Amino acid sequence: MASSEARELLENGSIKKELICRHGGRTAHNMSSSSLRKKSDLSLVSKIRVGFLRKLLVNLEEVLLGTKLSVLFLAVPFAIVAQYCRFGRAWVFGLSLLGLAPLAERISFLTEQIAFYTGPTVGGLMNATCGNATELIIAIFALIQHKVDVLKSSLLGSVLSNLLLVLGSSLFCGGIANISKQQKFDRKQADVNSLLLLLGLLCHVLPLMFKFTVTPSADQVTSSATLALSRASCIIMLIAYIAYLVFQLWTHRQLFEAQDHGEEDDDDDDVVSDETPAVGFWSAFVWLVVMTALVALLSEYVVATIEAASDSWGLSVSFISLILLPIVGNAAEHAGAIIFAFKNKLDITLGVALGSATQISMFVVPLTVITAWIIGIEMELGFNLLETSALALSILVTTLALQDGTSHYMKGLVLVLCYLVIGACFFVFKAPINSSINLEEYKSSQDQVTMRI
Repeated sequence: MASSEARELLENGSIKKELICRHGGRTAHNMSSSSLRKKSDLSLVSKIRVGFLRKLLVNLEEVLLGTKLSVLFLAVPFAIVAQYCRFGRAWVFGLSLLGLAPLAERISFLTEQIAFYTGPTVGGLMNATCGNATELIIAIFALIQHKVDVLKSSLLGSVLSNLLLVLGSSLFCGGIANISKQQKFDRKQADVNSLLLLLGLLCHVLPLMFKFTVTPSADQVTSSATLALSRASCIIMLIAYIAYLVFQLWTHRQLFEAQDHGEEDDDDDDVVSDETPAVGFWSAFVWLVVMTALVALLSEYVVATIEAASDSWGLSVSFISLILLPIVGNAAEHAGAIIFAFKNKLDITLGVALGSATQISMFVVPLTVITAWIIGIEMELGFNLLETSALALSILVTTLALQDGTSHYMKGLVLVLCYLVIGACFFVFKAPINSSINLEEYKSSQDQVTMRI
């Protein structure tokens, strides 16, 4: 069903009411992504008399031009041309990275469109699996190409970016914009996400600490035991994530529905109303497949050219995968969180930032470890000491900043500065980060340092 036909049907009040009821309460991710959408001008398209052509143009108008990031779609064909014409691989990496930003936002839009027809439960499950589709697809291609270090750094960077950069910049901008008001938010949702993040941190710390509790002679046995511990921990994390979905979509659904406090933004004429679907079910499904395929193609380019970009730009692979990939890949989601912080709707902002961090930590990371196990790649759950320390301190700082249910710009500033310190650390650290620490080499280097002292 095309958009024009859907709107004609929705003029019937009963059908409109039924669709809205089936759509149910909107999540923070839905409302965040909708802040970057704009109304489509269908006046010219509606004059076309050929039904099939009119439906096609309506879909093109809604899907490709219905976002404020539509100009970045130009990077997609340029990246493909640059790849096949063998331009500089650094150009392929940069263009692919830019092209991922609008594609990620459109996947979120299309899953919400499908949710209008399938109901809130199925829509919530789709959001739980497709909400971080970009990170998941990049992880799969990095795994296929045996680039485990790039995989781990990109996933860690996504968690750090959501906890510190997205949340911090949102709280800072919201605090400045509402400096005369006291910004408050519901702590219940933040507490649940914080507990899950701490559980994920425990599962990351134990495999790392396990290596430092044995003698060097038992290094091979320790490596096997650490791998087994990582896989067992991943199964537990996935069980916890499934329980989190049940908690979020059924038993305590009201805690995660984005609450509209009756504040209408009449001046935002270019922002679409999300009470009605813009495209039909099958149109949304086909577009979702196309967008996912494009994300997969660009993700393959990004993973294949990241070393070339590192050499060309003079940046380490760890810095690019941990800092640049998450910032550009999640730009749409980040911008939406900041926009709602400006509007003093921190529940939506926290739902986006903490929800994404939880989804990556408790779903994407363990899923990649299990996938590596299935295809025969020995991938451990633990990061190295530097990465684990950055993750632990970030979770603790974020949890402390949200403990009282209020916000001001100073909290946001501290979170952003913490992210800058971590970014500077990995910028200075030029050496490649190896996720698997050789205990014997580590202790040997420590002995050499001690002898020099």
